Amino acid sequence: MTSLHAHPTQLPAWPQLTELAAAPLPHLRELLSTDAGRAKRLSATAAGITLDASRQRITPTIHSALIALAEQAQVGAQRDAMFRGDPINLTENRPVLHVALRGQSGPWGEAISADVARELDRVCTFADGVRSGAITGHSDEPFTDIVNIGIGGSDLGPRMAADALAHLTLTGPRVHYVSNPDAWALYSVLHHLDAARTLIVVSSKTFTTQETLTNAASCQRWLVDSGVPADRLGRHLVAITASPKKSAELGYDADRTFLFWDWVGGRYSVWSALGLPLAIGVGGSAFREFLAGACAMDHHFCTVPLAANLPVLMALYGIWNRNFLHCPTHLIVPYASRLVRFTPFVQQMDMESNGKRTHIDGTPVTVDTGPIVWGGLGIDGQHAYFQLLHQGKHTVPVDFIGVQSEDTPLPMAATHHAVVNLNLRAQAQAMAEGRSVEATRALLQHDGMPAADLDAMARHRSFEGNIPSNILWLDQLDPSRLGALIALYEHKVFTQAAIWRINAFDQWGVELGKTMAKAMEAE
Repeated sequence: MTSLHAHPTQLPAWPQLTELAAAPLPHLRELLSTDAGRAKRLSATAAGITLDASRQRITPTIHSALIALAEQAQVGAQRDAMFRGDPINLTENRPVLHVALRGQSGPWGEAISADVARELDRVCTFADGVRSGAITGHSDEPFTDIVNIGIGGSDLGPRMAADALAHLTLTGPRVHYVSNPDAWALYSVLHHLDAARTLIVVSSKTFTTQETLTNAASCQRWLVDSGVPADRLGRHLVAITASPKKSAELGYDADRTFLFWDWVGGRYSVWSALGLPLAIGVGGSAFREFLAGACAMDHHFCTVPLAANLPVLMALYGIWNRNFLHCPTHLIVPYASRLVRFTPFVQQMDMESNGKRTHIDGTPVTVDTGPIVWGGLGIDGQHAYFQLLHQGKHTVPVDFIGVQSEDTPLPMAATHHAVVNLNLRAQAQAMAEGRSVEATRALLQHDGMPAADLDAMARHRSFEGNIPSNILWLDQLDPSRLGALIALYEHKVFTQAAIWRINAFDQWGVELGKTMAKAMEAE
């Protein structure tokens, strides 16, 4: 067996894949037209999500070599170490146990499960109390507005999920999110709110984050200036933190302080008490369904063989595109508008985790690691940057994300849904197949273009194609499927880090800027 500490290029499959990538590869239009069983063979399903990878530029030989790479990197052993709670975050000597937050027992032990269950009950009880009006402000009036103050993982996760589950937030208090310390970002939210009916939630792991504390102090000033008595300010403040002593020093009451732990990274924390604003928005029951969906994907990741394992397969296709086809970026384009913030969320998760140039043993990385992740809603992108995808000089692998059902209560919702998904399928196929100069010339000739113009115009209107993509289909967009989708990308990122032998769970590049800001402030 290959050493658990072997660098990726030392794995036998790595040079094999290098040779396979150097050989001429069939064009995707050929692979799709000549392989009748390709779609079935390159599809897999888990937790209400189906992956169609038939448009990846891989052959059966390449696929087998990629699976061998994962096996040789001992992805399964590294996964099991994470779930056990081994301190796999070596630079900070911490376990990585966001998976323990899903509300189920596991190999991390009963003590952690009990702590998680207790805090989850507190979160859901408080969220439902706010929604029902049982929990009130200083004047005993129910809260109509919740303002979440946080940045990075304390903002992106709950904000993204709230948008994705917006159909469940149409009743109950309005939840607002402020991350940027620019004064207008906060003012634009607060200026139309009634302070007596506003709850401020301050989310910070350390309770030392400059941007968050600046906004939190400004919110407290606004509450007092708007008539909230200083001695009853605590009725309008909630702290979510792994540092309760720090929040207590700043005046946050213990009964309105919710906890998580130092083994939860910010970008993996939406499952923790940091999900309280989401739980207030959708209700405690829906929040638990959200966790259950993630747990279902965890179970799949831990029990299904690597060759049929959704997170592993997505990770391997990404490594093939990044390391062997040399594609430096990766595009994520959801076609459901409620997933509008999903790409920025994954962007942080992926780039903060795998944007590394040092192996876990401290030696320099000699292969490409995390790609530049970018994108947004697919329909919008079609009328903007898709032009570059189709005819530019870059090859950009794509994740298309679609939903197979529609739950919007609009009379013509089914028509809208059909248009959206038709465009998704058409774009994936167009990027894969393209259209050759010869085929374009024949088409223009058939349409009556003069012979003198055919050659030049055919070049302008032809498309190389051969752009690799995944299609992820959610059978519906509900709390469970959203939880599963997020966990899918979490485990994909983990698997790639396991193969690259890097630490996906520190972020020293983020810390550098914070340190410099503090030093400059002290000058």
